[in-house]
Amino acid sequence: MTEIVTSQTPPILNGPSEKERKYDRQLRLWAASGQAALESANILLVNSGAGTVGVEALKNLVLPGIGRFAIYDDALVNEADLGVNFFLDESCLGKSRSQSLTALLLELNPEVQGAWFPNRENVTSLESLLAPSPVFTAVIYTYPVRPEHLSLLKTYSQLHKIPLFGVHSAGFYSYFKIGLPGAFPIVDTHPDETATTDLRLLTPWPELLTFARDLTRDIDSLDHIEHSHLPYAVILLYYLDQWKLTHSDVSPKTYKEKTEFRKIVQSAARTDNAEGGEENFEEAAAAVLKTLVPPSLPSGLKEVFEYKSKIPAEERSGFWIIADAVKKFYAEHQCLPVPGNVPDMKAQSNVYVQLQNIYKAKARQDAAEVLNTVRATEGGQNIDSAEVELFCKNAAFVKLINATGGDSNSTASTGDHLKTVVDQELENDKNAEAMMMPLSLLPIYLALQATSHVSSANADEILAEISKVVPGAIQNERMVKAAHEVARAEGGELHNIAALTGGMVAQEMIKIVTKQYVPIDNTCVFDGINSRCQVLRL
Repeated sequence: MTEIVTSQTPPILNGPSEKERKYDRQLRLWAASGQAALESANILLVNSGAGTVGVEALKNLVLPGIGRFAIYDDALVNEADLGVNFFLDESCLGKSRSQSLTALLLELNPEVQGAWFPNRENVTSLESLLAPSPVFTAVIYTYPVRPEHLSLLKTYSQLHKIPLFGVHSAGFYSYFKIGLPGAFPIVDTHPDETATTDLRLLTPWPELLTFARDLTRDIDSLDHIEHSHLPYAVILLYYLDQWKLTHSDVSPKTYKEKTEFRKIVQSAARTDNAEGGEENFEEAAAAVLKTLVPPSLPSGLKEVFEYKSKIPAEERSGFWIIADAVKKFYAEHQCLPVPGNVPDMKAQSNVYVQLQNIYKAKARQDAAEVLNTVRATEGGQNIDSAEVELFCKNAAFVKLINATGGDSNSTASTGDHLKTVVDQELENDKNAEAMMMPLSLLPIYLALQATSHVSSANADEILAEISKVVPGAIQNERMVKAAHEVARAEGGELHNIAALTGGMVAQEMIKIVTKQYVPIDNTCVFDGINSRCQVLRL
């Protein structure tokens, strides 16, 4: 009797783990792979100045669960710190700021490990911290920064090929700059789901054609239920066949032809169908312009293909090997691998499942072809097939950050490129009112940048620095206003501005660590007075 009861008892369902419950929302954003990357990260913060914006960025990395962090900050906590830094209190006065910040940050997430420097035991300088230490995943430093520290960090970033974040916050203004050591490819860009639909109706493969033609062979004799539940992809394939019969076997190409084709589809809907209407024909007509598009090479992927030749063979990672295999696939088939996803359609369940399986089978077939090419390439034998499948699925949305700038860490702040950007932004400002566009935030960046190594500069000194890049800056009203606002702040940070900026820095850091979503390219300037951001390629 006991055995019978036991055999009839349903298995116990295990719910989500404690970690899954804790990180539930972020797991929906970047999945387990992204969380694993975050938990293996080791972030260094080199804190200086008022020291608020850097710790706010670190807070937003500790909460989602980075693995480790370290703070280098040789300042002692003073009264001014207590007014702007949430992670310091009166008990911290006179103590090491890095030690106090580390202790309170660790209270936010017991799974994260932290360390503080300099300490008297083994690390007394930034140079000694960087020399023997394990490689950090990324480094954040805050302005004003000592020139010798900045030089050490840039060298370290280049040596270990890691990103470098510079953050500057003063008064109501802030900016942060991401320095990437070379081109940074992103495969899992998380495009909008509706944008990823690629039904290949103009270049269908045999299995898809056979499926569609079998369903529509006697389309006029279908009963109302069957007719009103034909998937719209099948409807379009059927009427494309009919169109080609009278148009020299050529699909509609121009807008005029597609409009005419759409009317044909709309007129085919039955008006006497009382079995739920013919929404599927409405779906088909609405999808004409979006789906009847010949395969093409997206600009982002074209940039990847063209950039590959600049990467030395010995430095090519799995990404570049897969990219080369996809390039060969495109050259042979004149189209990218089928992504495999099918949008929702009005259809009978069994028919819709069959259609899904046809697309999934084609996606697997294309990915297998790319994988075979990868395996046949030197260095491609150990590349995970999951990497190839992900690339094939997202090929149309692959993004290459910092492709044109090479090493963004070495971009001179007063170089020719900055002058070119300045000229372009000032020229755009002349037409901003007529074009109903906001004015550039470049003056804020230039004013803050003038205090990169010293926070006590007055407005005249700041304008003198700006004039090295923008001749006649003293005659530019917006340059003067920005200089006076930065001078007024005297390097002081407002906690709300620092918190917001730190949140943005952490968000971009997570994108880079997880290699998901698209990070900003280079520099983001924030105007807290008008609550506006602008991304600049400096």
